[in-house]
This record gives sequence, structure tokens and C-alpha cells, in this order.
Amino acid sequence: MKRFFWCGLALGFFLVAQPAKALDEIPPPFGFKWNDLTGRVETLLKGAKARIVTREKKEHNEVWTVEGLVQPGLKRTLFTFREGFLVEIELQYEYDDWTIERYNERMGEIRRYFDAKFGVGKLVSRSRDTDTDVIQTLVGYQWMVGSTMLELFYFSAQRDSLLFRTITVDYKMI
Repeated sequence: MKRFFWCGLALGFFLVAQPAKALDEIPPPFGFKWNDLTGRVETLLKGAKARIVTREKKEHNEVWTVEGLVQPGLKRTLFTFREGFLVEIELQYEYDDWTIERYNERMGEIRRYFDAKFGVGKLVSRSRDTDTDVIQTLVGYQWMVGSTMLELFYFSAQRDSLLFRTITVDYKMI
């Protein structure tokens, strides 16, 4: 009986002492998987009623610009393929009627979400260029897990009354 007690205690300790399984990569959004083939991605995009607006060759990659994926503020999504395999998805958000304060608030919300999920992100950019007639602001964070990376950027350019703002979320295999 004593033997069962010690075996049970040892087994219980072993089960409790096992660390929670950590993420070994950052998965791409929308249920895609790293290294999905172009044909699978195209089929899923058609099923979502999204449009591939352009297909461009850039160095060793093929980049598709996609519109019509339904998510608030999502203007376009760039899918990058290397040798026919998915290696990057960049989400570009624009909110026409948002103030700078609302953009800052949204950046904070997204950053806190990713911090909670992947650990504290690294600040990789914080700049404001006022040397020309176009005022540019760039703030960026980065998370790395295994052989994947996630980047979050806010970019703003303003010239007189003309204003452009965007938030990008870029999922990459590295």
C-alpha cells in the first residue's frame, strides 16, 4: 500500500511539475498555415469572397495584394510566397474618421493583446521626422517566437491638411 502511495505521489508531482506547453511559433491569421501552397491560399480567399487585386514578383518572392477580407478597418492584405509557399501575411488597417488619439488607443490595445499572447514585444522604432514639409511618424514593435516574427507598426504622414495613417500587423516566417 505504501508503494502505491509513493508511486501516486511521484506521478502527481510529475504531472503538476510539467510546464505548460509554450508556443513554438506565431501562427498566421485567418486560419492559414505557414508554407501553405499558393493554390490552397487562393481557394480559401475565393471561399471568403476576397479578391486578389495584384500579383507581383519581387526578388525571389511573389506578393499578392488582396482586398475584401472582412475585418473592421482592414483595407488590404499582402500575402508573400517564396517558391510557392506562404511565408508572410501583412494586414493593413486604415480608419478614415479616426483621430490620432483613437489610433494610439488601438495600437495600445493590439500591443497589449500580443504581449499577453507572445511575451513583451520589443520596441523597434519610434521616430518623428519633421525635417521636410511632410511630417512622418513611425512606431513599431516586434515579437519573435521560434522561426516566426510578428511586427506591429503605426505610420502617419501629414502635409498641410493631407493626412495618411495606417496600422500594419505583419506575420512572417524567418
